[in-house]
This record gives sequence, C-alpha cells and structure tokens, in this order.
Amino acid sequence: MKKKRNFRRFLLLWTGELVSAIGGGLTSFGLGVYVFEQTGRAADMALVTLLAFLPTLLLSVPAGVLADRYDRRLLMMLGDGCSAVGILFILFCMLSGGASFTEICIGVTISSVFSSLLEPSYRATVTDLLDAEEYSRSSGMVSLAGSARYLISPILAGVLLTVSNIRLLLIVDVGTFFLTVICTGVVRKGLAAKATEKKEPFLTALQVGWQAVTEKRGVFLLILLSSVMTCFMGAFQILAEPLILDFADSATLGIGETVCASGMLVSGLFLGTRGIKKGYVKVLSASLTAAGVAMMIFGLKENIYLICAAGFLFFAMLPFANNCLDYLVRTNIADELQGRAWGFIGFLSQIGYVVAYGLVGVLADRIGDQFQIGVGRGAAAVIMVSGLLLGIMALAIYPIKAVRKLENGMSQADKTI
Repeated sequence: MKKKRNFRRFLLLWTGELVSAIGGGLTSFGLGVYVFEQTGRAADMALVTLLAFLPTLLLSVPAGVLADRYDRRLLMMLGDGCSAVGILFILFCMLSGGASFTEICIGVTISSVFSSLLEPSYRATVTDLLDAEEYSRSSGMVSLAGSARYLISPILAGVLLTVSNIRLLLIVDVGTFFLTVICTGVVRKGLAAKATEKKEPFLTALQVGWQAVTEKRGVFLLILLSSVMTCFMGAFQILAEPLILDFADSATLGIGETVCASGMLVSGLFLGTRGIKKGYVKVLSASLTAAGVAMMIFGLKENIYLICAAGFLFFAMLPFANNCLDYLVRTNIADELQGRAWGFIGFLSQIGYVVAYGLVGVLADRIGDQFQIGVGRGAAAVIMVSGLLLGIMALAIYPIKAVRKLENGMSQADKTI
C-alpha cells in the first residue's frame, strides 16, 4: 500500500515537472527565435543558451549537498518559484519597449541560478519515493517529461507566435511555475523529510560526495565519457535551430522540432511501460551510436523531411541512453549520498554542454563566413562532424570492463550507509 502511495506521489511530482518543462520550452523557443531575428548569428543564440545553463551547472554540486542536508521538496519549491524572477524580468523589459540582448542574458542567468536547486533534489526525491525495480520505469517517464520542451513546446509556441508575440510565451511560462510549486507542495505534505543525524561540515559533505562518484572506477569513467559525449550532443541541440531558420520560418521550425522530438515520445512511452531489463551497457553504446549516425544525416542537405527523419531518430535514442546511464549510476551509489552525488554527476557529465554552447555557435558562424555558405550550412558541418565523433566514442564504451561491471549494482547492505 505504501509503495502504491509513493508511486502516486511520484506521478504528481512528475506532472509538475512536465508542466514546468512545457513552460520552459516555450520561453527557450521564443527567445531563440527572437535573438536570431534580431542578430542573425548562431553565436548569440548559443550565448543565451549557455547563460541559461552555466549557473545551474556551476551550482549543481553545492545544490546536491543541500539536497542531502535539508528538505528536498522544499528546495524544489524554492527553485521553481524563484526561477520565475528571471523570466518576469525579461517580460517587464519587453513590456517596457523591448528587451535588449543584454537584458535577455541577465534574465536567463537569474532564472538559471535558482533552477540549480531543482535537479539534485528531484533526482534524490525519486530515490526517496521508489525502489530499485521501479527506477528504469520512472527514468523513462522522467525522460518523457523532459521531452515535452521539445515535443509540445515548439509547435505550441509556433501557433502562439502566429496570433501574438514572445510576451505571451513568457506569461504562460510564468503561470506554469505556480502549478509546479503546488504539485511539489502536495508531495512534500505527504512525505516526511529524511532527518539528518548529524550535519557534517559543508566541505566534508563535498568530499564525501566526490568519493561517492569516484570510488567505483566504472562510475567515474562513465561520467567522464558522458562529459565528452554531451559536448557532441550539445552541438546538435544548439545548432539545429539556426540550421533550419536559415532556410525556413519559425512556424516550420516549430513543426520540425515537434516531429523530431516525437522520437522521445515513442521511446519514452516504451521505457515508461516496459523499461530495460538487462544489457544496459550494450543498449547505451548502441543508442548513442545511432544518435551519432542521425546527426550526420541531419546536416546533409536543406530538406525538411530528411531533417525531421534524422531528428526523430536522434531524439528516439536519447531516452534509451539516459535510462541506461541513470540506472548504472543510481544502483551503484548509496541512498544517503544520492543528493550530493547527483550534484557532482550533473556537474561533471554536463561540462561538455558548456564547451559546446561556448564554441559551436562561433565555429558555425566562422565556417559560414569563411566558405561563404551561410550560417545554416556552417551549422550543418559542425553537426555532422560532431555526430561522427559521438559514434566513435559510443562504440568505445562497450569493451570497457569496469563499465560493464556496473550492471551488477550494489548489495542492499551497501546501498545504505
């Protein structure tokens, strides 16, 4: 009975995050189109994305420590609620006559700072609510919720932009914060926070978290490999929009992104109902290899149908890869260390995104200028090379024995300390 109640709480928490993802996707899509229309540069779009991502990454480690020391649900509520401040700032600037590029950068940075509280607390709360048998299924659902920003938000944003402007997207996004906070509050009311027997010094807590992710060679190696792979995947995620906008309008971009992201819907639904039972390392290697091939096809030519087909394959592979990574890491770290461990994991594994967001936009612009082929084809060249490198890295994962050993997980005695 308790197990069923906890899964219902997980579903409520998941619903809140689904709504939040849709709202965040509206803002992300709208700001991307707005900045590209104003500047015509992939580098400027990449900078906005970087500023929306970097503070969350840098603060993920201390946020993970906080998730193990304080009420995780309260931290989620504070993070969700306060992150609306940045969006409200951009909205106010636009209502006052139009937001400058600098003001947009300031707003997304403010929002990202508060959002840093969310991820470690959310991941650790899933561990609080569910048991190991439900991790794979829940991971599929979490991936499905995350896909909403790519699946639902783009086409919804495209429709809204035909009848209004980016201000409406920002207003809707702000509204979603309130619903998300309410859902988290209900879960918090029915789930007691785990009491910490002793509050160790902050630096000591950081050290323990670092030991949790490094004591098993396979876990640490998998995290480092993930960082390299996210760099290649980040190139795709940041350059897909300027590639399409270079030869199509925002409505086509919205439809194209939705079609591509429907791949996450299909695989997310499969994982949410069936899960993965075994062979996690093999599935991880195969899915990332297929994602790399899809990236190479994606950049071949300015054909929206070919782009949508390749994008569908790329996004369909991501939930499988995320599911396997989540399971292999989660089952090899003690429960009491999950919060600070996920803080370190999030930081290390996503450094690649920082590199991608900081470099690929500039690289795409320079290739387009140097060869006089335009920013869209410059972006395509970077995406194709990144796909090739991702495929090579993915194939290199499977032979590593330390990584394959992670499928055995930890004994129940070792999972609690």
